[in-house]
Amino acid sequence: MRGVTGRLMLLDTASLYFRAYFGVPDSVKAPDGTPVNAVRGLLDFIDRLVKDHRPDLLVACMDADWRPHWRVDLIPSYKAHRVAEEHEAGPDEEEVPDTLSPQVPVIEDVLDALGIARVGVEGYEADDVIGTFTTRAAGPVDIVTGDRDLYQLVDDARGVRVLYPLKGVGTLQMTDEALLREKYGVDGSGYADLALLRGDPSDGLPGVPGIGEKTAAKLLAEFGNLDGIMAAVDDPKARLTPSQRKRLDEARPYVSVAPKVVRVATDVPLPDVDTTLPHAPRDPAGLDRLAMRWGLGGSLHRLLTTLEA
Repeated sequence: MRGVTGRLMLLDTASLYFRAYFGVPDSVKAPDGTPVNAVRGLLDFIDRLVKDHRPDLLVACMDADWRPHWRVDLIPSYKAHRVAEEHEAGPDEEEVPDTLSPQVPVIEDVLDALGIARVGVEGYEADDVIGTFTTRAAGPVDIVTGDRDLYQLVDDARGVRVLYPLKGVGTLQMTDEALLREKYGVDGSGYADLALLRGDPSDGLPGVPGIGEKTAAKLLAEFGNLDGIMAAVDDPKARLTPSQRKRLDEARPYVSVAPKVVRVATDVPLPDVDTTLPHAPRDPAGLDRLAMRWGLGGSLHRLLTTLEA
């Protein structure tokens, strides 16, 4: 992996183009009438992010597999409600709005022509790619995502923060450990345990019945981490209510496998890519063709101007 020093910005690309798709009217179309609202919206997002935060390095992290089988084998309900079609031999097909699916290959082609590093690894989600880049980074890291699961990577000592879009990407919540402690009562390393105990319906994670966010935070404050909590279940002197002890004991099968599902992988075999923020397109002729074909207009022009600066 080249380009590992300097400020690294990691984009949770699918999270951002979904937001662009729903935030930009589908009246934004190519000359042939095909909607390109997600494409142009994502270009505008990247333009704003580069202008406001001036990363030295930039990676668009992709879901090569949005629902890896190794996670589903452990918790079969994982993202099950979002499956449009299951495939034995490859990634399951995710439910995506009809007019968004055709825009994803365009997004990929435009990023490649620009020279923005685009990384997805077979068998892993973008979260895992982000986790591995973050772990290997020598400098500060900004993770741009609308997925709170990645709060688990926040680390003040290493300069890792999550930029969470509240409205577009013009209004970002700068998520550091102080904010996590204020909102959730945990730091970055404790967030995965909190999410595991609380559960997450949007990801099909059941959590421990009867253990909500506040109770999970209190248990983590009392016992340190998930292992400490489960050790307390076996300690009759530990300060657990009878119902908490019973619920946690009954949830052992879930608790034993959930950490591998909830925690992002940090050992993904990343390809050797140049993550340096480009100042000129890698393929100017190809980019011109894409701009004409898809009517990328001002969105692409603004981003090119920002990159050149």
